[in-house]
Amino acid sequence: MTEVKGLWTTQVGSLPKPPEILAARADFAKGRIPREELKRLELKATEDWVRFQDEIGMDVIVDGEQYRGDMVAFFAEELEGFTRGGLVRSYGNRYYRKPVITGELRRAHPITLEWWEFAQSLTDKPVKGMLTGPYTIRDWSFDEHYDSREDAVMALAEVIREEAEGLRDAGATFIQIDEPAVSTRMDELELAIKALGVVTAGLDGVHTVTHICYGDFHNAYPKMLDLPVDQIDLEMTNSNFDLLDAFREVPFTKSIGLGVIDSHSHRIESADEVARGIRRSLEVIPPERTFVDPDCGLKTRTVDEAKEKLRVVVEGTRRVRAEMGL
Repeated sequence: MTEVKGLWTTQVGSLPKPPEILAARADFAKGRIPREELKRLELKATEDWVRFQDEIGMDVIVDGEQYRGDMVAFFAEELEGFTRGGLVRSYGNRYYRKPVITGELRRAHPITLEWWEFAQSLTDKPVKGMLTGPYTIRDWSFDEHYDSREDAVMALAEVIREEAEGLRDAGATFIQIDEPAVSTRMDELELAIKALGVVTAGLDGVHTVTHICYGDFHNAYPKMLDLPVDQIDLEMTNSNFDLLDAFREVPFTKSIGLGVIDSHSHRIESADEVARGIRRSLEVIPPERTFVDPDCGLKTRTVDEAKEKLRVVVEGTRRVRAEMGL
């Protein structure tokens, strides 16, 4: 952790890809360039994003996921037991090939470790390990192998646990396991809790995080506090900080990833807006359990929009730190 005593700044995960990577990914898919050329551009973009976050003073850094397309398809393509399905629409005009489980799921090699090590080598700040959770991978895939949803989810929990342990052993002190599918299937929250427990068990010395994105969290609270992680990332700006009322009735006992920037808006918020949101949250959650970030990943924004949004996250947080003597 940095020398800051609270109100750490961070980013949820994904950052926008520059135009040259988008073009290169299309060229690679059509066989016009080799994988090595695409990877060279991905490494450069990763370095650019890590250095940018470092320069603006972000406390906990992400690699920006420049080497990933869809958050589920990326892992499915690296795990044994998956095949690629047809194109499905995820959101907006974005599509991905929905994975299909056709055999026993196994992790034959590290998936994110090389990218985490590269990003961490560029900064003295902690870099988050970024994983997609077992429940979300199963929910956003077809299954033609396992007898039940639970069997598939728990098999995925084992392989994601192996990836988390690899990051821990390499020195990662922050590991985030994204579970956005949980917010749309609250009836299976118990299964998500069980699977996440397999992933995070034994990650001693690691600050574990889950991000569950947008959803009807009022129906999941306070049950969501049973998620076996140290921190839950929640969108707050998009819902006008309504969850704070629930936290007043039943205290939020974990660290929070406090979403103070609307990730799906082109508008650049002001540092004053960010500071006001932080102050509202501090009425119910102390600074030592608060990590300030956008509502969600910023990959749908332009590069310039994402940079400006991250700048105001840092500036707004600095203002509140100064007021509190942090």
